[in-house]
Amino acid sequence: MLKWFRAIMPHEDRFFDLFDRHSQLVVCGADALQKLLAGGGEVERYSGEIVNLERQADTITDEVMMAVRKSFVTPFDRSDIQDLIQSMDDAIDMMRKTVKTVTLYEQTQFEPRMQELGELIVQSARLNAEAIPLLSKVATHAPRLTELTSEVRRLEGRADNVHDEGLKALFQRHGHSDPMAFHIGSEIYGQLEKVMDRFEDVANEISGIVVENV
Repeated sequence: MLKWFRAIMPHEDRFFDLFDRHSQLVVCGADALQKLLAGGGEVERYSGEIVNLERQADTITDEVMMAVRKSFVTPFDRSDIQDLIQSMDDAIDMMRKTVKTVTLYEQTQFEPRMQELGELIVQSARLNAEAIPLLSKVATHAPRLTELTSEVRRLEGRADNVHDEGLKALFQRHGHSDPMAFHIGSEIYGQLEKVMDRFEDVANEISGIVVENV
């Protein structure tokens, strides 16, 4: 009876599989967002991709939350598991919100610094995706995890600067002559910056897990 009961309970490696699948969806979302920011006739297509990826990511997040409730044994603290998957999900949720603004205002052309933020988002998504599988052997991979999370924080600092530079250029171009263009542009800049903030949150969650388990 006990053997059967254990067999139906989630295993520890199940969490890492779910984390990895979610992180790959986030990378795909970041890639689609970067392509969207290139502008032109493909904006609608990549907007749809991000919406679909966000829905898939939500499903995985729900699976993780359910597995936490069912599991007697978890690879690390339950609250850390929940906070990690939620921070990962917040990143792709913020991409979805960016798409909503782009769609609402029918934007098909984007500022160069918006496109630069798109590149930083892709880099951050890939760094976090590299880090996630390493958590399965956190003590062994602690040095590399520290390197990866530090790089995400560095990119987030760079994104803050790009955001500020872009907002200033946008105001100089449209602040007085076209307030609506400035408003729309500032909304998109703000949301792209928040995507980067969410990636920093993921990196911080990973760092916390390293500290607690090494």
